[in-house]
Amino acid sequence: MQIHIYETAEQACRAAAFLFAAQLTRKPESVLGLATGSTPVPCYRDLIAYHQQGLVDFSRVTTFNLDEYCGIDYQNPCSYHAFMEENLFRHVNLRAEAIHLPDAPRGDDGGASGRAYDAAIEAAGGIDLQLLGIGRNGHIGFNEPADAFTYGTHVVNLSQNTIDANARFFDSVDDVPRQAISMGIGNIMACRSVVLIATGESKAEAILRTVHGPIDPHVPASILSVHPSVTILLDREAASLLPAR
Repeated sequence: MQIHIYETAEQACRAAAFLFAAQLTRKPESVLGLATGSTPVPCYRDLIAYHQQGLVDFSRVTTFNLDEYCGIDYQNPCSYHAFMEENLFRHVNLRAEAIHLPDAPRGDDGGASGRAYDAAIEAAGGIDLQLLGIGRNGHIGFNEPADAFTYGTHVVNLSQNTIDANARFFDSVDDVPRQAISMGIGNIMACRSVVLIATGESKAEAILRTVHGPIDPHVPASILSVHPSVTILLDREAASLLPAR
């Protein structure tokens, strides 16, 4: 696990963009795992700029997003389909057929949809580089604290902590979906490399427990300590509880 600390959130996100640009330079046909939420937006903004400057080409890239809310209209601006379209997809030369997000039709418990998504990832050759954020409770993707890690893509009942944290994107907390479909911890651990961005003081406790705590499914990100290739990019606030190094 490599940890890099930057003065600002913008710098941490820019470092992530550099890593993704380097990945596409090394392997233009890369399979990328993508994340949503406010944290990666500056990273996507930089990647768009690199593309517009002719530095990064997405024409041979395949993408798989971590998660999506259940029961949400994908035209809803709060859906992750709409988020990705607005913040990355429509600005770069990704092929429409190379873009994948998990899908949980109404009434599906995630079994069939999850298996189909896992099979699509496997058919693409696996994910080369996965982008992650982290929740205040240590969740990655929508893998909430639990008594055991979940391997494959599955439907999750969102914790109140996550619902409250995501309410800022909706008109009210009552509008936040109560379920999501998410890649599992096994999917994330199978990625060849992982980049996790954490910014802000609210993530400091989760980062401390991820980096220095025991592996614990009640802190899902803690499993990353045994992944062979993880880079954690932090601003000073997110790193504020880490021991001085």
